[in-house]
Amino acid sequence: MNSRKVVCPVCSKDVPEDSINTHLDSNCSDAEPPASTSQRPLKTTKAKPKDAQTPIAPIFAKKLEPMSSPMAGPSYSQSPTLGKKRKAGEITMMGHSSAKRHKDTSSSAPLAERLRPKSLEDFVGHESLIGPDSLLTSMIRGGSTGSMILWGPPGCGKTTLARLMAKNTNAIFKELSATDSNIGDVRAVAEEAKGVLSHTGRRTILFLDEVHRFNKAQQDIFLPFVEQGVIQLIGATTENPSFKLTSALLSRCRVFVLERLTDDDIRTIVVNAARRVASDKAAAIPPEPELVDLTDSPMPTPPSSSNPGSQPIVASVDEADISTLFPQCTPEIMSSIVSLSVGDARTALSLLELVIAAPRDSDPAKILASLRRSVSTSYDRTGDSRYDMISALHKSVRGSQPSAALYWLARMLSAGEDPLYIARRMTVCASEDIGLADNHALPLAVATMQACQMIGMPECRINLAHLVSYLSEAPKSTRSYEGYKRAEEAAALDPSIPVPIMMRNAPTKLMSELGYSKGYHYNPDYAHPVTNDYMPIQFIGDVFLREEGDKSGKSWDEEALMKWEMDENRGRPWPGRQK
Repeated sequence: MNSRKVVCPVCSKDVPEDSINTHLDSNCSDAEPPASTSQRPLKTTKAKPKDAQTPIAPIFAKKLEPMSSPMAGPSYSQSPTLGKKRKAGEITMMGHSSAKRHKDTSSSAPLAERLRPKSLEDFVGHESLIGPDSLLTSMIRGGSTGSMILWGPPGCGKTTLARLMAKNTNAIFKELSATDSNIGDVRAVAEEAKGVLSHTGRRTILFLDEVHRFNKAQQDIFLPFVEQGVIQLIGATTENPSFKLTSALLSRCRVFVLERLTDDDIRTIVVNAARRVASDKAAAIPPEPELVDLTDSPMPTPPSSSNPGSQPIVASVDEADISTLFPQCTPEIMSSIVSLSVGDARTALSLLELVIAAPRDSDPAKILASLRRSVSTSYDRTGDSRYDMISALHKSVRGSQPSAALYWLARMLSAGEDPLYIARRMTVCASEDIGLADNHALPLAVATMQACQMIGMPECRINLAHLVSYLSEAPKSTRSYEGYKRAEEAAALDPSIPVPIMMRNAPTKLMSELGYSKGYHYNPDYAHPVTNDYMPIQFIGDVFLREEGDKSGKSWDEEALMKWEMDENRGRPWPGRQK
């Protein structure tokens, strides 16, 4: 009786049911399962002597083809989550290996996808994170990375780093995106990982891209699986995990911050990519026989010429040689690619791909103009960049830097920011930073906010420029703001302190008999100053709003003062310098 075939949960191969344990113990090797009674040759019979000469065992020894028809599509893993194709070469169709089809598909992928690093040694950037002595490198060497969150801007290498970690820890890698997955997909991966862990001991790394797209209820699905070690979660996000992820998930994961790639990193990536493209193109050109056979050189033929094309034609390419291989890729365009990418390797490689695809005799000025038009702004009105820029605007106003403040204002408005959002923030700034030093600041800010409501863009940008310039040049005082913060701290010490009897109102006869308002001096009734017990007895004598010019509690930084004198005061000493 034939043994029933089952699908291996690790490699998705068809394996006889009675040999699945042996197959898993051998790490899914291609060794044939041990012979069983179902694989023995059938006994010969007198009725059919011809059949006796042909054993049936080879039928079972040969791997069954999963497709019965030439028109059948490619076979996929039965995993309900990923549906990834089997490894190249496992499935044949019409006598051709699927490896060729896979190669053709990858050739149509973007350059950034085709040139992903294959090893940690090829990974560029983030030396502090994956350097030889870093914590993450030590974890990878130990064979287990644990669960983590990779937080960084687009194109900084989060996905590539996750794949390399899985490769170097010999873990099974599953990849999902929160944009098109749900908790059912995550649960299916976890159940599969549980079975693989119990049978083979191999861990499963689940990489979830855009993890912040899962709402807080969906994020709870990871908690039991991460807690039990069923999966090692690597989440990638471009948003601040402190605001987008639950505290329960963050407590079970380490957060690694990936900064934007530096200009040197981007330049290295672009040069290496151009070298790879040039090498691939050169290797794809068949050698011309006349160049090998017909030579006028009296020098002996090198030994390697016996196998032309065995060595790469382009062995190494420096940045200076890029323009030789690709005349349209001038040094100016290379520098523009680095600048326009703003630390995004994916953007840099996309721009390089556009340049390489251009005709070799193209006008560099036209190529440069096309590159600038093809790059969209990275400003996100719902992301961290919005709050970073409004913070830069506010701090420029506080530092009395009108040029810097106008620059950040223009950056935000040009990117499509709501002018009312900026006007509201500047209204706060008018009281927080200018305050009592110029009482006209707050009315002007409120009037500007009303102007933005009535006029709208693009004209209201003029009103905002007026306000930002005025606030930047206005004198600054934080007396009222700091005074309130001191009062707030005192009020929080004991919220149950009663109002002094003298300060209470007495609108009724009963209240008057109870002593309410007794001893209170009504100031307008006196020709001279009078006082009352305005504060609870615990805080009598405390001064929350300090006198103008009071420097108590202020720090003195001689180095910062000297820098201000050199950068902004033209080297002249500050008049208020301590003697």
